[in-house]
Amino acid sequence: MITTRILPLTSLLLSGAIFGFFYAWVCSTMWGLDAADPATAIRAMQAMNASVRNPVFFPAFFLTPVVLALTAGALLLQKQRDAGLWFAAAAGVYAIGGFALTALINVPMNQALALVEVPGSTEAAAEIWRSYSEPWQFWNQVRTAASGVTVLLTGIGLIKIA
Repeated sequence: MITTRILPLTSLLLSGAIFGFFYAWVCSTMWGLDAADPATAIRAMQAMNASVRNPVFFPAFFLTPVVLALTAGALLLQKQRDAGLWFAAAAGVYAIGGFALTALINVPMNQALALVEVPGSTEAAAEIWRSYSEPWQFWNQVRTAASGVTVLLTGIGLIKIA
């Protein structure tokens, strides 16, 4: 019962949570920061990045690929090949397009921004913000798309459970 109901539903919940987290950055947070004074945007992003590693964020970001893989394995062991393969695909898409991309691109960008002293000049702050925001948003959109595909693959896997 746990492998055919609780694990798949937990997979869906975690996948949806991380997709929603990344999506919120796409459709509101970064647009708001881009519209703000550049020095304020830098300080705000530094503060958000410093606070994101917390117990609420942990399960969605770190446990999503683990639970998806456990779900895939459990379903494959129960001879539910179709469902198991969809969950395995979801685990792979998130592991590469969500987790690894974040660890290899967005986090280093965040760490570099954390070291920036906000300049007094509006023009200098605007250049720092622009050079950070544009590539960060591109890669965030990629990980958001990958996380959305993860939710979709998870949903298909749920449908395939016998």
